[in-house]
Amino acid sequence: MHDTASTPAASAPRGLTLQRRRVIWAWVFMSPVLIALILVALWPLVTTFINSLTNASFFGGQARFVGLHNFLHHNQNGWGGVLASSEWWRAVRNTALFTVVTVTTETLVGLMLALVLDSNLRGSRPLRAAVLIPWAIPTVVSSEIWSWMLQQQGGIINVLLMNAHLIHQPIDWLSNPALMLPAVMMVDIWKTTPFMALLILAGLQTIPQDIYEAARVDGVGPLKTFWRITLPLVWPAVLVAVIFRMLDALRVFDVIYVMTGAVPQTETMAVYIQNHLVSFGEIGYASAASVVMFLFMAVLLALIIWGGRKRLLGESR
Repeated sequence: MHDTASTPAASAPRGLTLQRRRVIWAWVFMSPVLIALILVALWPLVTTFINSLTNASFFGGQARFVGLHNFLHHNQNGWGGVLASSEWWRAVRNTALFTVVTVTTETLVGLMLALVLDSNLRGSRPLRAAVLIPWAIPTVVSSEIWSWMLQQQGGIINVLLMNAHLIHQPIDWLSNPALMLPAVMMVDIWKTTPFMALLILAGLQTIPQDIYEAARVDGVGPLKTFWRITLPLVWPAVLVAVIFRMLDALRVFDVIYVMTGAVPQTETMAVYIQNHLVSFGEIGYASAASVVMFLFMAVLLALIIWGGRKRLLGESR
């Protein structure tokens, strides 16, 4: 009896030691990844923040500390800095419009496409492979292809629309100020919708089929099944897809720069930063704009995650 009673007490230190060993080995195995993250992500972020507090320039001399001058300052000519720049806020407006339109459309179309791919309809399996083609093409390549297709003279889009008698003369898609941003949005939606569809499809395939069978037995219709069963259960996958896509859309650069260049009508935050860094050589100013962009994205991401978790907790109750 004495040996049996002492067994839990004797095994407790060994259990604690084993747990401590597991924690140590976990940190050992994670250390290469953590070091890589520090070098690839954290160090450039810290360097950018430091440069934003200086007047560093590619064409200047020794960088000097200027505090928050690059962010906001006032002199005899009025307010200056990133936060006082009308061009910066125009870029923010273009980025916000691009993000809202593309992410919303890609989520809705991706959800419908995922529902089709998840069904047992004939041809759904080949469609899963075909839907990857736009996403697999590099963005620069697809942007160049669409630039040729959207040309005013000889572009296949204008040819098709004129043959269908939808337009009477060729449209200058990439030079008309009113059509430049919508044209770029269309290309981005074409390319990125498959990404949303595949992420949502992964969430759909985790839903147990027994739930649908029980709903059929109870006589629940397809529309009510979607709103009451499918959408709540696939919502975590949709939230992850929206977060990934929104972060990508907020820093969009390649598709816009390739198709339209750094023009005011389509200039986003990333294009604005690149223009001041490369064209003007303003390292400090471009770094300050990068810090503002990072803070904007971080706050928006935190709000989305908070709202998504609040909805999930509310539905679980």
